[in-house]
Amino acid sequence: MGSLPIYTDKKGNLETLLSQKVAILGYGAHGRAHALNLRDSGVAVQIGLYAGSPSAAVAQKDGFGVFSLKQCVQDCAVLALLLPDEIHGDIYKQEIAPHIKPGQTLIFAHGFSVCFGQVSAPEGVGLVLVSPKSTGYALRENYKEGRGVFALMGVEQDNSHKNAKEIALSYACALGCGRVGILETTFKDETHCDLFGEQAVLCGGVESLLTHAFNTLVEAGYPKEVAYFECVQELKVIADLIYTKGLVGMLEHISNTAEYGGLESGDEIIDPAIKERMQGVLNKIQDGSFARRFLEEKEQGYPKIHQNRQAVRARLLEQTGAHLRQYLFR
Repeated sequence: MGSLPIYTDKKGNLETLLSQKVAILGYGAHGRAHALNLRDSGVAVQIGLYAGSPSAAVAQKDGFGVFSLKQCVQDCAVLALLLPDEIHGDIYKQEIAPHIKPGQTLIFAHGFSVCFGQVSAPEGVGLVLVSPKSTGYALRENYKEGRGVFALMGVEQDNSHKNAKEIALSYACALGCGRVGILETTFKDETHCDLFGEQAVLCGGVESLLTHAFNTLVEAGYPKEVAYFECVQELKVIADLIYTKGLVGMLEHISNTAEYGGLESGDEIIDPAIKERMQGVLNKIQDGSFARRFLEEKEQGYPKIHQNRQAVRARLLEQTGAHLRQYLFR
């Protein structure tokens, strides 16, 4: 399997975007970071928000003009849809589709709504992905410090000017991502891999692993505070080592005791059979059933999400962590 192309500032011409009017639709953590970075790169940016949005005051305080979503679609050639994934379909149908024209380009930070059919633009309207691999806060802070964050970029549909890819690259470079690297991929691959990583590892697998490990020690009679530090708090140390040095670098920087213990016990905790269960998770992403359930959850007012947050808040692990964080982050 060949390597995917990676672009830097040398391949992304900012002039492509500097000649366009750009609207950021949404002004949450990502929308704000995108807008500020684009403006600091010389791009003309305006903000599009729905009526009554509490973000309007923040955007205006930051010095941006705030307009209706409809007005932005009518005025701007490039539109970055940075509202929550699950409302893209409704926003697109109600505010964007009636006014969008061939030649315009829609930018997405995540491919969910396009990949699962919530947004389907007419021929001649560009659909591109520019997905910085960081929080909005980190995207902004890295930009201000002269650095950048890695981004994924892809084109689902070209615009009538046949320059959707150039717009995507220019946009990513204006965010500061070209200082590091912009990896070309597809909407499908980004969406499936992103959802799988969240569910199998980052937000599902890790949470479950931490909870069971903490409970095992506490139920065996060990102090909950010590269990929290050893099973939860120290995760950041290992994650940071993997982030900066890779798996081998992490192994070379931990104690021999820790490395040998992991070697002897790792497969006992997470055995090869987990791959079959992970494949089941991936299957539900690939066949669209996860997306359907998530959109149903949204329509019902997120009852499972709210119930889960209450349940997690009530766990001894979370209560112990809340107590210790009063000392850790004073």
